Formats: sequence, structure tokens, C-alpha cells
Amino acid sequence: MNHPMTIALAATALFAVLVGTAAAEGTFEGRKKCYNCHKGEGESWDKTLHAKAMDSLKATRGKKKDEAMVKAKLDPKKDYSKDKDCVGCHVTGFGKEGGYTVEEPEKFVTGVSCESCHGAGSDYRKIHRKAGEAYEKSKKETPRESLAEAGQDFEFVEKCSACHLNYEGSPWKGAKKPYTPFTPTVDKKYSFDFEKYVRDDKAMHAHFKLEGTFTGPPTPKFHEEFQKSAKPAVKADKAEEE
Repeated sequence: MNHPMTIALAATALFAVLVGTAAAEGTFEGRKKCYNCHKGEGESWDKTLHAKAMDSLKATRGKKKDEAMVKAKLDPKKDYSKDKDCVGCHVTGFGKEGGYTVEEPEKFVTGVSCESCHGAGSDYRKIHRKAGEAYEKSKKETPRESLAEAGQDFEFVEKCSACHLNYEGSPWKGAKKPYTPFTPTVDKKYSFDFEKYVRDDKAMHAHFKLEGTFTGPPTPKFHEEFQKSAKPAVKADKAEEE
């Protein structure tokens, strides 16, 4: 027999988890605020295919992309940049607070940028700023888990799969409508291997040495690998005031 107090405590715990999760999601702020400190990564990302993701939806996408549209049974003469079934995988934070909107497109959330992988940044960005100041002043390190608690994501595979594997018959269990028409059946190049493409410099930004501001778990499983070959840190512009 269930005890009323046990049920009440379980309900309270569940409510706390749900509230905590909602709070941790934060608001999308756009890549400009990330660039204030991560200048090298930002300049590198500007040259990637993810930065130009919206271009493939425009009617001026170019011959090769037009041919890809025909293969996928789409109209190559049509501008899909306002099609809500398409836009979500070409921008940042679509349909979420602070994210891209078709009605009022904002350039700093156009393209698949920082927060598309790392999560909405309003809460954890503040921790980054304060931790950076503390490290610069006294070499004090901040537990990395505080970033995760504030909504920063350290495992990107699900976010990538949500676009690259979101088609009918996909091996990814999260696939749902609206599906992407660009599938491996249409062209083998649309097969998606996360382990391969997370290392593709045409899609991902370059990596730069991290000075030790944060310590401990969690870290992406490829963190040490990327840091071994990372470029020297690029001096950032002065961080924007809150």
C-alpha cells in the first residue's frame, strides 16, 4: 500500500526536477556574446558550412545545391528560408526563447552556431564570465559541473542527430516530423557518422587551447584529443558588460 507521505515526497521531487530542468534551459542570446571571449572559435566558425546553413534554403543557392534539391524532390526555384518545416535545422534556437524567428530574423542566431551545440547560453555564459575573471585574478578554477547545471551541453550527438538523422526509417530513435528529405537513399553523402563529422573542419570550428579556468567533469569524450592539437588561444576582445 502506498504511503501518502511517500507519494507527496515523490511528487515534490519530480516537480523540483522539472522546474530545475526548465530553469537550466535558459534563453538563446546569439553567437556575438560568445565571440566576446571565444574570438578564435568564432572567426573559425564563420568559415564553416554550418555558418552558411541558411544559404542552402535561398533560391540563389547555386547549381550544385539546386541539383541536390531536385534529387530530394524539392523545387530548386523556391525560396525555403521562411518555410518553418525547413528553417529549424539551418538556424539557432528556432521556436525557443531568444532563438531565430521567421517573422523577425536576427543575424546572430542565423546559421547553426554556438548555442545549437552547447545549449541556450543566458545562464551558463554568466558563469563563464565570472570564472574567467576569477582565474585571471588569482588562478582560481571553477568546477565545470556548474556549467552543466546552468544548461551547457557537453554531449552533442543528440543535437546533431536531430537534424542529420531526422528522416523516415532513420536508425535514430528520436526521428519525428517534419522529416528531412535529404536521406542516404537520396544520396550516400547524407549518411551521418557523428564520430567522423565532429572532426570535420569544414563543419566545425577550430579548437584553441583552454587555459584551465574550469576543472573536473563533464567534458566531451573528444576533449583531450582536440586539446592536444589545439591552436594557441586567441586574445579575446573585452567581455561585454551585463
